[in-house]
Amino acid sequence: MSKKEKIKELESVIYNLELDLQRSKTILNEISGKKQNNADHLKTAGRVGSEENIGNSVIVEGVFNGQIMIGPDGKEYSVPANYASKSKLVEGDILKLTIEPDGSFIFKQISPVDRQRLVGHIVKDHESGEFIVLAGDKVYKVLLASVTYFKGEVADEAVILVAKEASCEWAAIENIIKNKNGSSQSSADDFEITL
Repeated sequence: MSKKEKIKELESVIYNLELDLQRSKTILNEISGKKQNNADHLKTAGRVGSEENIGNSVIVEGVFNGQIMIGPDGKEYSVPANYASKSKLVEGDILKLTIEPDGSFIFKQISPVDRQRLVGHIVKDHESGEFIVLAGDKVYKVLLASVTYFKGEVADEAVILVAKEASCEWAAIENIIKNKNGSSQSSADDFEITL
């Protein structure tokens, strides 16, 4: 197997793992009663999204909800966390997904929402163990890939991007300012909260 084929195979495996993880989280949220509110995103996707076949490829346009893309028919498409993190996708961005005949997914941001920049602190939710950012009096969910990409730790400052005109649950991390005292476990406990 050539190097290019191995890379393609590995990309496929990673995509499928991310998809399985997303499905598991959705099932867990349904069981625990923490359903994601995608009603606004579904309305937007129905209004601005599209799906068409071009040659042997399928092109789907939809709305990013902070983790996944919602298509115009309500279908959910897993967006690789590394792509979302590095591209600094913000909840409400319009994406185009090309599904190639070999099953590979290619995402492209085609219409970013207006953004605002906020500064907050990275904290950890006691119950879920997930990193979140507390900016002012609002808590934003962030992708773990974003926190790890910037080597963020509890108590570090995070510069985040959120939709300017809409209320959102998710933020994109633009940068992290390391805590000058260093994030030790004892100081990190002061920054853990329960939602």
